[in-house]
Amino acid sequence: MSEQSDVRPGEMPLSLPEGFDAGVYFIGRIRTPFKTRADCPKNTAQSDAVGTVELNARYAAGLQDLGLYSHIILLYWMDRARRDLIQQVPAHLTRPRGTFALRSPVRPNPIALAAVELLEVSGTKLTVRNVDCIDGTPLLDIKPYFASIDSFPHAKRP
Repeated sequence: MSEQSDVRPGEMPLSLPEGFDAGVYFIGRIRTPFKTRADCPKNTAQSDAVGTVELNARYAAGLQDLGLYSHIILLYWMDRARRDLIQQVPAHLTRPRGTFALRSPVRPNPIALAAVELLEVSGTKLTVRNVDCIDGTPLLDIKPYFASIDSFPHAKRP
């Protein structure tokens, strides 16, 4: 962990919570219209749903200049997902596939990534489009999306 003396000019130190949530800090919650996994779209590309990211107030300073971006990446913890399958048979396949070859929420560490459109930043609330998770999902991190480095148009897919 960094010491207070490691803070560079222009950086702002933060007092973190005393305890851990699964070894990470949940920085907020994602509010969506989806109440169950069955309600959720398969992925963000199949969703035009609008949701709200509610950031804990202690992280508010981290949102400075986020509104400069049209899209952001949300990393979140799928807290209701199973964690005990290393191979799975998705509905669209007839044979097992390794968990790490799938985008399934069922995985040892149920971390999800979603690239969403950022519609508005208002205080500690972000309005976003293309959400695909269950209402109340814990948020791990927010990153700006850069088409120049986050998009691989010629990526191979089975």
